[in-house]
Amino acid sequence: MAHLTLKGINKIYPNGFHAVHDFNLEIDRGEFIVFVGPSGCGKSTTLRMIAGLENISKGDFYIDGKRANDLGPRERGVAMVFQSYALYPQMTVYDNLAFGLTLQGVDEDVIDEKVQRAAKILGLTDYLDRMPRALSGGQRQRVAVGRAIIRKVEIFLMDEPLSNLDAKQRVTMRSEITQIHRETGATTIYVTHDQTEAMTMADRIVVMKDGYIQQIGTPRELYFDPVNVFVAGFIGEPPMNFLRGTVQGGALTFGDVAFDLTEKVGDAAKYEGKELVLGFRPEGILLGERENAYRVPATVELTEMLGDNTNVYVDVADRKAILKVDPHDTPDIDSNVVFSIPFENVYLFDGETERRI
Repeated sequence: MAHLTLKGINKIYPNGFHAVHDFNLEIDRGEFIVFVGPSGCGKSTTLRMIAGLENISKGDFYIDGKRANDLGPRERGVAMVFQSYALYPQMTVYDNLAFGLTLQGVDEDVIDEKVQRAAKILGLTDYLDRMPRALSGGQRQRVAVGRAIIRKVEIFLMDEPLSNLDAKQRVTMRSEITQIHRETGATTIYVTHDQTEAMTMADRIVVMKDGYIQQIGTPRELYFDPVNVFVAGFIGEPPMNFLRGTVQGGALTFGDVAFDLTEKVGDAAKYEGKELVLGFRPEGILLGERENAYRVPATVELTEMLGDNTNVYVDVADRKAILKVDPHDTPDIDSNVVFSIPFENVYLFDGETERRI
């Protein structure tokens, strides 16, 4: 297990493109950290700088207190799992797993013991004699993960390792990777654009956008206490709903709907004339009128029956929202409904900065 420190890390390419801005993070020994964000946000670039595959333009990277900016990938003691699997097609599963140890000159009996143990953990025992082309996508990814864990390194780096798998395989591999992390205890950094992977696997999540860190926290902290509109909308499925309006007479107003802000902020006068964004999660509502809640009239446009719940797409004063309701309470399409947002489930954001208030 390794302790990692990133201080003021920047990546600037020769053409002037600034991919990562002032990245600061402390990663504890054995922690499972997930970098999450949309494509092009800088998460994979940051991972590659940690791996030594990209030079750090500015800032300092430490492994167990030792500055590692100038160390090569092998010297950093990392194992990396790529999106593309990166298996040797001419080698069997056994040889793919054993290759790194063979290069290190490890005794054949030790190699066999380690390969057999890794294969058992990953359910690959019956496939050791097969070539990669004879495996499914999920099985190939297990081989790639196995090749990393067999080296017994202290740092695992994973760059969107599940993106090529189907939905069922992703669920299976998520649990397998989490279990492997528990067994190995290695410090792990995992990159994904899938917020579900981030929420289900991480000890802490780093949310990125346009090369900047937006928020760092546990899955629970990011879900219940987002710092801005981007994090609030990125974390959660379906995403948080946002209703943008203007404060008039102490109420947030849009169309024919007005919410008395004194229920949320007390002194609403300081926001008079300002544009604010009201956010609420699809599951944070109740159908019908309730006390201590904002009453919202809406028109049902579409419903999606998902078994344990129904997603209801509604129009609220020409603004779109998604509600998550009990399937037995699914309203009819084109019907008019009223739903309530309890005050404790309401989030308010500054309309200009999009920071939470």
